[in-house]
Amino acid sequence: MAIASPDEPNDALAAFFFRHGIHYGWVVAGVTFLTMLVTAGAVGAPGVLIGPLQTEFGWSTSDISSAFAVRLVLFGLLGPFAAAFMNRFGIRRVAAIALLLIGAGVLGSLWMTTLWQLFLLWGVVVGMGTGLTAMVLGATVATRWFSARRGLVIGLLTASTATGQLVFLPLLASLTQAVGWRSALGLVLAMLLLAVVAVLALMRDRPSDLRLAPYGASDTTPAPIPPKLSFGAMLASPLIALREAVITRTFWVLFGTFFICGASTNGLVQTHFVSLCGDFGIVPVAAAGMLAVIGIFDFAGTVGSGWLSDRFDSRTLLFWYYGLRGLSLIYLPFTSFSFYELSLFAVFYGLDWVATVPPTVKLAADRFGERANLVFGWVFAGHQLGAAFAAWGAGFTRTAYESYLPAFFIAGLLCLLAALAVVTVREPRQPALALATP
Repeated sequence: MAIASPDEPNDALAAFFFRHGIHYGWVVAGVTFLTMLVTAGAVGAPGVLIGPLQTEFGWSTSDISSAFAVRLVLFGLLGPFAAAFMNRFGIRRVAAIALLLIGAGVLGSLWMTTLWQLFLLWGVVVGMGTGLTAMVLGATVATRWFSARRGLVIGLLTASTATGQLVFLPLLASLTQAVGWRSALGLVLAMLLLAVVAVLALMRDRPSDLRLAPYGASDTTPAPIPPKLSFGAMLASPLIALREAVITRTFWVLFGTFFICGASTNGLVQTHFVSLCGDFGIVPVAAAGMLAVIGIFDFAGTVGSGWLSDRFDSRTLLFWYYGLRGLSLIYLPFTSFSFYELSLFAVFYGLDWVATVPPTVKLAADRFGERANLVFGWVFAGHQLGAAFAAWGAGFTRTAYESYLPAFFIAGLLCLLAALAVVTVREPRQPALALATP
């Protein structure tokens, strides 16, 4: 791989990789991949906890879903401020603190006995920890460390999030069934510890900290480190970016379609698919295994989407992604939940799980320039608000109507609306600028 700077980095680890022809941006991307994978595993854990918590504590599906919905709201609303924190305090420090917060929430839940503790630990603490990383971490790393192959890197890091949410579920479901949900959460804690060690040992904040330019940069002179904002200015920067963005149609289209994206993925399928399958006599381990299949096809779909977003109109890609996802969700309620039908759903739905992220990031970068990482944080907040709405709404339909299927059908129709809405985004008049503040 090409080295962006002719001078050896002033960091021992970076210099080691430099001498072996590897730009340190790939190491940072690898650590970010692990961090987002493990964080996503913690985000996806509630998918196998609903049944055991109902059995042990007698809480209703609606109450448990409401607590998990708080987590998704915070996960989204902290996104814009996470971008500001990374610009002010550095990626390494923010990522480490986020992982420790998630670990504290998961660890505390091993001893919880009341519903308010579920709200506090899984709603607030885990919600804040996951919100400090979210999609903004991957977008910031990809655009700060990479000039070339940026779309591919965004696709890889995005895939790590969805894949972590889905591939962890079979392991957690098996452990929950065999030895209980608390032992299953022990696996999550072990992975969080591994990620913290990797972040502290290998993560670096900026290429310029190591006397490097971003990977593939035509100008091999490292960019100067920008002056740090005051704490007050840092907290205000996401609000300023939001004020400038809300007057544009593009922002509301991206916000609205990402709301639907979250409602049709994290909030609905990730949270309730295992319980939905249980209504049709499918055991949790088998249902979680089907989610793992979704995760495998998601990895291929999202990495491919990153590659495609470097080459094709993002609006066209999003039209097809939302349209096909909507059709797959509408198809599911009309099946008999046989192995063949669920497998067909897993393949087509999996290819679209978060394939929407790379072209959405690219549209935000094209339209909003140097503030785009902050604007994307607000767009991602829309994603998580949609997820929270679906997590609560599907739990409500299950409690009120004894069926999850209306929620899946409605989500499919919303995806079709998103497919139509995204084609109204106009081409930017100016060339694309960097997504993250340099």
